[in-house]
Amino acid sequence: MSTPPPNDITRLLLDLKAGDGNALGELTPLVYHELRRMASRYLRRESGQHTIRTTDLVHEAYLRLINESDQSWENRAHFFAVAARAMRQFLIASARRRKAAKRGGGRAAVTFEDGALLIQEKSEHLLALDEALSELAGFDDRMSRIVELRYFSGLTIEETAEVLGISPATVKRDWTTARAWLYTAMREG
Repeated sequence: MSTPPPNDITRLLLDLKAGDGNALGELTPLVYHELRRMASRYLRRESGQHTIRTTDLVHEAYLRLINESDQSWENRAHFFAVAARAMRQFLIASARRRKAAKRGGGRAAVTFEDGALLIQEKSEHLLALDEALSELAGFDDRMSRIVELRYFSGLTIEETAEVLGISPATVKRDWTTARAWLYTAMREG
């Protein structure tokens, strides 16, 4: 499937924002493939044992986007940046639920298989990353957004630069710095 021109998606997003009811029907098939690609790329980084399927992640993110009260997407890049954040929020919420269940959740203790332990380790890693990203955002929001766009949505350096309206060189520099900072923060935490 070929990628639709960015200006088609941008036009439909602006039409949707203006109240055109038909724009949503035209927009959905154009963005669905890209959302699946983003979700698949992220889930591939996780263990093969995770409980969330690509389709579930795409549908949840899409529902959050469409139900958002402020649908003021500026363009295609901005839409996919917001989609990346919605996916991240869903994955973090899922990891928190798994962690709560791991702590017992009022149920009897059970023996875990190796695969289940791997899922829990990945969930804890994701929660640690989210906590470190929140801390990073406290003193450098741009670096935090770069990590979110690169790690959670898999955007390239150039796509990230387009979303944030900065140069690719700045993205590369901040990406390198943010990764080093996150590595240190997660090791110490």
